[in-house]
Order: sequence, then C-alpha cells, then structure tokens
Amino acid sequence: MHRTYSMRQSRAPTQSQIEKPPPPPSSTKVGRLFGGGNFGHNLRKSMAGAYGPELAKKLSQLVKMEKNLMRSMELVGRERRDVARQLSIWGEECDEDVSDITDKLGVLIFEIGELEDQFIDRYDQYRVTIKSIRNIEASVQPSRDRKQKITDQIAQLKYKDPNSPKIVVLEQELVRAEAESLVAEAQLSNITREKIKSAFTYQFDALREHSEKLALIAGYGKHLLELIDDTAVTPGETREAYDGYEASKSIIQDCEDALTSWVESKAAVKPRLSVRGSRQRRTHGRGTRSGNIGEPVSLTDQDRPMRGSGVWVPADEHERHRTHGAPALNRADDDDQYEDITDDEVDRGHHRGSRRHERDHEHDHGADRRQSPRNRDGKNADGLNGDAHSRDREDERGAVPQD
Repeated sequence: MHRTYSMRQSRAPTQSQIEKPPPPPSSTKVGRLFGGGNFGHNLRKSMAGAYGPELAKKLSQLVKMEKNLMRSMELVGRERRDVARQLSIWGEECDEDVSDITDKLGVLIFEIGELEDQFIDRYDQYRVTIKSIRNIEASVQPSRDRKQKITDQIAQLKYKDPNSPKIVVLEQELVRAEAESLVAEAQLSNITREKIKSAFTYQFDALREHSEKLALIAGYGKHLLELIDDTAVTPGETREAYDGYEASKSIIQDCEDALTSWVESKAAVKPRLSVRGSRQRRTHGRGTRSGNIGEPVSLTDQDRPMRGSGVWVPADEHERHRTHGAPALNRADDDDQYEDITDDEVDRGHHRGSRRHERDHEHDHGADRRQSPRNRDGKNADGLNGDAHSRDREDERGAVPQD
C-alpha cells in the first residue's frame, strides 16, 4: 500500500493562530463528575436555576446550558476523529484508488474533528465572558435587597407608630442605600453592554473561522472524489491502473496550506446590509401626511375653520336666523362632526365652497351690475361661506330693482 501522507500528531501553528494566539484549553474538557451523559447536563441546568441570587438565576442557567453544549460539541469532535480512523481502516482492504482516496478523506475528516476541538476552546471565551456578567449581577443583588428591606421597615413603622424617631434614621439609611444602588445599577448596565458585545464577538469570530475552514475542507474533498474512476465495467473487464497518488497528495498539501494561511481578512463570505433598515422604516411611518420627512408640520388645516366675528346675531333675531339661515347643530353633534375630520375632507370642502362662491358671484353680477360689492366680512379665511354670507346673498337677490 502506498501511504504517502499520514495523520499528523504535531503541527506548526497556523497563520491565524500566529495572528490571534489560541486560548487555553476549555475548562469543560476536564473535571467530569458524571461523565458526558445527559444526566449530568440536566442536573447542572436544574441546580443552576435553583440556587444563587434571584437576579443572576437566569444567566446562571444560561452559562450551565452553554457548558452542556460545549461538552456535546467535544463529544462530536471526538467521535468524528474516530470515524476518520475507521474510514481509513476500512479502505485499506479495497482497490488501490479507493484505498488511497479513503485514506486521504480520513485525513480531511480527522482535520474537521481537530477544528471542532479548536472551536470549543474559542467558544469557551464567549461562555467565560457571559459568566462575568452573571458575577456582576450577583454582586448587585445585595444592594437591591438592602434597599427593599429598609423600605419595608419604614412602611411598617409608619403603620404601627407614625411618630417613631426610628423613621428619620431609616430614611437617612434609605438615601444612602439608594445612592449605593444607583452606582451598582449603573455599573451593571455599563458592564452588561460591554461584555455582551465582546462575548458574541468571540462567538461569531470563532463561527466564521470554523465555517470558512470547513468550506475549504469540503472543497478539497470534492477534488479528491474526482480521482475515483466510477465508470461502470462489464464482468471480466479490468480497470486501468490507478495513478493518482501524487495528485491526491498534492490536494491534501494544498488543503493544509489553505488552512494554515487562512486569516479573517481572507474570508470568502462578506456580509452586506441592505439599505432598508428597520429604523428608517419606523421613521418613515412617523413622517408627515404629505410624505416629506423632516419638513415642519402645518396644523392650519387640521380642523374646520370656526365662524368669524361677523356672524354675531342679536338674541331677538335667533329664531329668524335659525329659520332663514343654515340649520344650527347642537354642541354634541358639532363635536362629533369635527372630531375625526381629515385634511382631504377639508380640501374637498374648500374646493366645493370656492366653486359655489364663483357661480353665485357670476349670477349676482348678471342680475345687477350696479349692486355694491358684497360684504366679505362673513367669508371665512379658507373660502368657506358662513351663515352671514348666505344671509347677505339672499338680501342681495331680493334687492334687485323693479323696472
């Protein structure tokens, strides 16, 4: 058998490791009490949520769940390396081409297991950073409890003995406790944001490197498969002698060079953000009715114009005004009518009133050229005719001279 490339036990650091030194081995790889089964996973998760400060319980449970995840990933990497060895053992008894290619594929699969082991070490950086937020939350809980305890004592004393001198002392202690709590809460808020960003930066960087390297291995693995002659042969026919040893060795070496020289700046996948951001969509929804964002909003036409001062009528003429003029609306109906009026309704009423005014104006001038100009005091600012304008128009029509 031609074994041109064997699985490596030791290797030089990759270019990515030189640029970013690898972290220490994950703490989940040692110190197992219950082994790697589900029993230990469930026990750790339930115990994390049962004890500890109330503020840090949820994050403690998350940290334990991440630890279970890392143990599972470690198991996957170990099993994958065992699969690579078994694939090479099985292919050793096959034909030369299958034997050589399965050995090289075993090398690639074993490398995937090694990458998963490295990914666990980098993923542990994310978990440890999240764990630091949990520790800060646990340190803030006592200040909250102290402030709540003093508040309860003050309320109890005010209920039992409102004149107790202890109330003043407790109120002073409450002021100091609130000041301490404000400092602790501000520290928690700042550290939480800082640690969240750094933690998920670790995770996404590790995911990106792991995924890019897996894609490289998959690409070179497909090149190895092309060296297998899968042409069907008839019974008794012999295949051509396999001569792909140098080619398969070259593919493995190219794959190794690509993995060792990979850096984040050479990543093939580049994320691109669209121009349609959710913040822009929300801003667009709060724009003006005309759709011009950023321009001042005009409120002049949001309600119907009120009646001018020229429509005042003496009390003794109210009955005649209601009979000859426009029907009056009660206050409740008036409020209902103007409550939900829109700009489009105002604009339509404005145009209808303008056209009606032009027709009436032409009719009046045709009836009498000598008539004095109509009184415009009763005309609204927006061109809508009020009640006084209607009464003036009726008087003008009745004042046409008889021949």
